[in-house]
Amino acid sequence: MILGGLSMGAKLLGRIIGYTEDRAITIATGYITFLLGLATVVAHNVWVADWRVAITILGWVTLFKGIEKIGFPERINKKAKMFRSGQVFWGGIIFLIGAWLFWMSF
Repeated sequence: MILGGLSMGAKLLGRIIGYTEDRAITIATGYITFLLGLATVVAHNVWVADWRVAITILGWVTLFKGIEKIGFPERINKKAKMFRSGQVFWGGIIFLIGAWLFWMSF
């Protein structure tokens, strides 16, 4: 996915970023985010003192992000503009979390 994103042209990437400012798309992706978070919370609500709690916390964060996208789409769009300035930093943080979860799963 990372290589696919890097190989996209600037024109296509600009069009995708433009879609994120559309209220209807924000709400639609909010429902998807909400359902993914809900599925994670229902299937994996494990509160233990080891690495598995990270999955539970990510599930709850995803659930609340979906609720926020559905209820307050304008606020999400403002946050997205703020995070675009630190896109490389946040991309690195997300990559490190994903790599850590991948490592812990084996």
